[in-house]
Amino acid sequence: MKTLNRKIFIASFFLLSFICSCTDLDETPTDVLTDKDLGNSPEILQALTAPVYTSLTNVMFGWHGFFDLQEECADIIVTPARPNGWVDGGTYKAMHMHTWNSFQSQPGALWSRVYNALNILNSAIGTYESMEDVGTLVEELRALRAFYYYLLLDNFGNVPIVTEDDLSKKDFLPEQNTRAEVFDFIESELLEVIPVLSEEKVYGKMNKWAARMVLAKVYLNASVYIGQTKWDEAIEQVDDIITNGGFQLESNYQSNFIVENENSDEQIFSIVFDATRSGWFHYPWKTLHPSSAATYDLGSQPWGGSCAIPQFIDTYDEDDSRLNIWIRGPQFASDGSPVYNSMDPALVNVQLNYTKQIGNVDETQEYEGYRVGKFEIERGVTGNAISNDVPFFRYADALMIKAECLLRKGQADAAAEIVTTVRQRAFSTDPDKATVTGAELQEGSKYNYGTYKAGVMLTTEGGDDIQYGRFLDELGYEFAAEFHRRQDLIRFGVFTSKSWLTHVPNGDHRIIFDIPQSVLDANPNLSHNPGY
Repeated sequence: MKTLNRKIFIASFFLLSFICSCTDLDETPTDVLTDKDLGNSPEILQALTAPVYTSLTNVMFGWHGFFDLQEECADIIVTPARPNGWVDGGTYKAMHMHTWNSFQSQPGALWSRVYNALNILNSAIGTYESMEDVGTLVEELRALRAFYYYLLLDNFGNVPIVTEDDLSKKDFLPEQNTRAEVFDFIESELLEVIPVLSEEKVYGKMNKWAARMVLAKVYLNASVYIGQTKWDEAIEQVDDIITNGGFQLESNYQSNFIVENENSDEQIFSIVFDATRSGWFHYPWKTLHPSSAATYDLGSQPWGGSCAIPQFIDTYDEDDSRLNIWIRGPQFASDGSPVYNSMDPALVNVQLNYTKQIGNVDETQEYEGYRVGKFEIERGVTGNAISNDVPFFRYADALMIKAECLLRKGQADAAAEIVTTVRQRAFSTDPDKATVTGAELQEGSKYNYGTYKAGVMLTTEGGDDIQYGRFLDELGYEFAAEFHRRQDLIRFGVFTSKSWLTHVPNGDHRIIFDIPQSVLDANPNLSHNPGY
């Protein structure tokens, strides 16, 4: 699945080189790619579409990528200052404290990478529309374009809608659309292409099921995007996936995240990584202590790093096997010998022991904080990237979308049946604990919100007042470290109203990021988002 043959790789490189040349603002292209030039065999078409998908690896896990943007500002993961002094210029503190501005790296990275991908997509769509016998390729790419706009809708709201190959044109300055207009564009595009999209499961490609998931997410968050609820519309999309998509939950939760996870029956849309060729999936290096290189025989030392916020860890049932996504406790080398702290000279003879407790965003010991181990770390990797594919939409997500919509429609018991199904694989040692009732889903959250330092709650806000807070907890257990949390917190009204660790609320306008300053400087047709 992950291996491109030489012919496809060469053709992919040729197309990407051609498209990239079109972004030179001083060059006017005189030729276009046509079916006469390249042919339209399945192999060629696969090669020609490769760049629009490989762009996703950079969006997700380029430096300060989408993962950081969604998780670092939420209540599960934090990257605090460590004794080695590396705090990346304070950018992670700004994400945690909600003090970012239009110069913040993470939103800027998403903007530039998505619009670069849209430039490639619009060029490719224009090319394929002039070709014959390309099947549903144009519709597939339009659905992928809608997916990219979904990312922009969710994170920036008011963005330019560009559907022609105009982004590469000199002096092209698009107008800014409203969030409602972007919502309408995504909805209309997907409603038009979904009926003709392929139902075939081509791994890593946009098909009918992946497109329905995009539309379901747009409907699920419609109350945030446009101030209207669309629970029935979201259910309609996931019902088709549940009934006709042929997906199923993996019996083992961790099977979704192993190195060779491309054969999972649970993955609806995945981003394909290959440490030797495609993408820089560097999360183990971002989260692990440098000494943990000996545990996994890594060819380079990790950086320090990001960890779980203790208040979230405290909400787990101890028998929930999903707690095992967090690396915790004493650490050992691959040969069984202890590994030691290395940042603080006073601790170099003390075994590294990942503890739940951490200080705050400004100060932590090197050993503090459970580390993110959701994705299997392949032993002996020589670079600083792993080859696990990243599931963006899983079947569990489709089920939980339906459950949430039913819950919000007053059908709590029906929602509880679905949530119980999702929980069952996580409680194999005590199956009775998997069962959750409709009444429980209507309770508040177990999360003890408030400011926290070194194991002590400085202020206490609790989570009892969060409507359907128990369901929000369930989303956290199932999708922790899968770039869900920011969106979920916003939808449940928590993102700008609650405190956690060192974070305190800093304005309702934080539900979207500001337009990057470099973009505002280059285009007078764009303006700051409200509140910035």
